[in-house]
Order: sequence, then C-alpha cells, then structure tokens
Amino acid sequence: MANKPLYIKSSCFSEYDILKKVVLCPPTFMIIGNNIQKTHQQSPQININIELANHQHEQFVKTLQKYGVEVSLLSPAKKFPEQVFTRDIGFTLGNQVFVAQMAHDVRKGEEQPFIALLEKAKITYTKLLEDKIEGGDVFIDRNTLYIGVSNRTNETAIAHLQSLLPSFEIFPVPFTDKYLHLDCVFNIISANEALIFPGEIDEDKVKMLGSRYDLIEVSKEEQASLATNVLSIGKKRVLSLPINKQVNTKLRDRGYQVIEVDLTEIIKSGGAFRCCTLPIMRELEQ
Repeated sequence: MANKPLYIKSSCFSEYDILKKVVLCPPTFMIIGNNIQKTHQQSPQININIELANHQHEQFVKTLQKYGVEVSLLSPAKKFPEQVFTRDIGFTLGNQVFVAQMAHDVRKGEEQPFIALLEKAKITYTKLLEDKIEGGDVFIDRNTLYIGVSNRTNETAIAHLQSLLPSFEIFPVPFTDKYLHLDCVFNIISANEALIFPGEIDEDKVKMLGSRYDLIEVSKEEQASLATNVLSIGKKRVLSLPINKQVNTKLRDRGYQVIEVDLTEIIKSGGAFRCCTLPIMRELEQ
C-alpha cells in the first residue's frame, strides 16, 4: 500500500506567491507609549484611537478573507501593546516555521500565544533561543534570504539561521538605525521588482539588490506613511494605504492590482500591512 502524501501545513518560498494562511492580532490594547519607530516620534502626544484601530483592522481581515486568505487571530493581551505587529514574532521559510526571540523588553513573551496557536494547529516549529532576530527584517525569495541587520536582528542570529538552512543563500543587509526593521525601507513585491526608500541601506547592498530587482523608489513623504510596507497576496495583487498615492500609481502603471485599505490609525505606532501579518502558507504561482 502506497504511503499517503504528507500534508504540508506551512510553506513560504517568497514574499509574493499566493497568500493562503496568515496570522494576525487585533490592536485591542495597542498604545504608542515608548514609540519604537523614530519617524512617528515627531508626534509623541498622539495616541491610538482603539475603536478606530480595531475597525480598520477588522476591515483588513475582511479584505484578506475576500481574496481567499485564511486568517488566524491571536488573542490580544494587555501586557503586549505591540502584539498587532505579528510579523516580528516569527517567520515561515520554506516548509519551516521559526519562532523569534524578541529583542525588546516590551515584546518579550509575545511568542507564547503564537506557539500555542501553532501547537493547536499541529504545525511544527523551531524556536530560535537566544537569537536576536525579528520577522520585519527577514525576506525570502525562493532559495535566497535577505535579512536586515538592525537593532532587533544581529549577525550572530543570521549566521545561526544559515546553519539551520544550508540549502538557502543568505545575504545580510545592513541599514541605518533610523528605522526599526528592513521592511520600513525595502520590500520585495515580485520576482523582479522591489520597493525601496533610497539612502538608508548599505550602498554595496543596494547595488546587489539593484542587480536582482527593478527598484521602485519611495519618496520621503510616503516612507513616513510606510509606503514600502505593503503586503503582496499573489497574482500581482498588493494591499496598500490609500494615502500613498505616488506608490499606488507606480504599482498600477506596472500592472499591479492595488487593493487600498485604510490602516492610518495603526501606522501611528510604526507598522502597516507587512508588519501586521505573519504568513504561514503561500501557494506557488503556476
């Protein structure tokens, strides 16, 4: 009797294949407090309208579901005010899910609800103990990884990840400490295109990235509203903020379907669509 095929529960080989399963968390207890995104420290007195943030997040979830994405929601906890940014607590590379070691005190412990979700779904995972690495710095494109070197992700952690993934080629990408994660200044949106906010990434790495992708520049004005932090859901469909009109026009001119969703209340704390989503399953496009 032939063996039954193994049911794959997690798979991610790019930032742009068809998104099938993703983990989010409502911003129920979100506050700005000790803001971690310097761009938004210009308005330290502004805080979050939770009712509006929750409404926008609900619309985000409904939009994903409309396009066939299965959304799993973590239960928000008051002790985790930045839990809405699920991207950072883990990442799926190939057929493996990794659980990150959170670098900042305010975020330590966020991984536990995520682990509980994985165990309930019987999804195996690897916990990166003592490694400082967060998902906002991690990009995958087939057998290549680009990982930002930041205050939240260090080169020791990147080297350890390389030892765990010998079949992948990993490129560390240093960038300035003005920004929290690499996805605040860079994002891969297709096999040959990426968004970039110029002047913040190591010059040699920009040349390397430019040799692999057609780099679409984001203005300073729209970087402040996180124009690089879009979410690709496959088939050249991208979720983006309505206020980022220049980027949205550039993407439409290149044949993308830009799905506009308002997350302006949530981005006050320094994260947008990519930050708020942790992909578990992407289906390779045919």
